[in-house]
Amino acid sequence: MQFDSKFVIVIAEDLPVWQKLNVVSFLSGGITSTSAVKTGERYVDGSDNTYLPLCIQPTIVLKVKRSKLPTFIQRANRANIETAIFIEDMFATGHDEANRSTVRYYDTESLPLVGIAMCAEKKFVDKVVKGAKLHD
Repeated sequence: MQFDSKFVIVIAEDLPVWQKLNVVSFLSGGITSTSAVKTGERYVDGSDNTYLPLCIQPTIVLKVKRSKLPTFIQRANRANIETAIFIEDMFATGHDEANRSTVRYYDTESLPLVGIAMCAEKKFVDKVVKGAKLHD
């Protein structure tokens, strides 16, 4: 199946695995809270137990040097693409309000980014994340 949009998460390649998984989890939650991502129907197993619906399109996880993430945010902002972000400081906070407070502390150019996510028209997303590589 082909999609007009692309759901992509870009993470800093130097993070430990547990942090990468944490960042991907938080960022996917941010993007799936928007209308850009469509979910399917609930799943039902053979015993009639139901499970939550999932995103209907693949999520592409990319990696990049940390120093490239500010460029991606600038490109996304110029293109008016909604993004979810995760900054280094958020590993030390314990709840959403503290996360928002620590982000508010920084100007856009100074954000210590470790991950970003977006779902938008393919051609625009591809321009934003140009230079990132598929995560292995």
